Amino acid sequence: MKAESIVFTIAGIVFGFIVGWIIGAQQASQSSSAAPVASQTLTSGATNQTRQPPVLDEDRVKVLTTIIENDPEQADAKVQLANLYYDAEQFEDAISWYEAALAIDESNVDASTDLGVSYYYTNQTDRALKQFDYSLSIDPDHVATLLNQGIVRAAGKRDLSGAILSLERIVEVAPASQEAQVARQAIQSLEAVHPSDADVN
Repeated sequence: MKAESIVFTIAGIVFGFIVGWIIGAQQASQSSSAAPVASQTLTSGATNQTRQPPVLDEDRVKVLTTIIENDPEQADAKVQLANLYYDAEQFEDAISWYEAALAIDESNVDASTDLGVSYYYTNQTDRALKQFDYSLSIDPDHVATLLNQGIVRAAGKRDLSGAILSLERIVEVAPASQEAQVARQAIQSLEAVHPSDADVN
């Protein structure tokens, strides 16, 4: 399921359009540097100052942990556990469980993409992009992956041309989707700032 300050002035513009569109419903922390965001959803800076991450559902964690202890091959339970940590913005723990789930079911594109987002939130931009590539090898038209890939390319690598390619792919494969609406707005913003910036990697 990420607004942050980056060198390009498009940061606030583009990520404002993508509010609510990365995997979950969390806010992002902003800084004056190009540091990775630390939440699941792109937001404006206005609410970032006051919002707290959701509380981890400890009871649900215990239930899922028991299921996994009784059946270590329960990939779905591991994904659910990873999602709980993800929602609570405990991304290191989320990473461990997503990786464990994918070791059992490597074709779970949603878990793979959530893992990539979690990598990004823990300052591992290159690993995030590599994981998104893996997700797209499973499903080349997975719009959530494409959207995340576009955002991380722009925010994490300052690769505006690459970000535009990801966003254009969303419009191509799912033109009627809400993600495509977001992508179109983001593309316009990226291209409007400095056309030459779209070629900066």
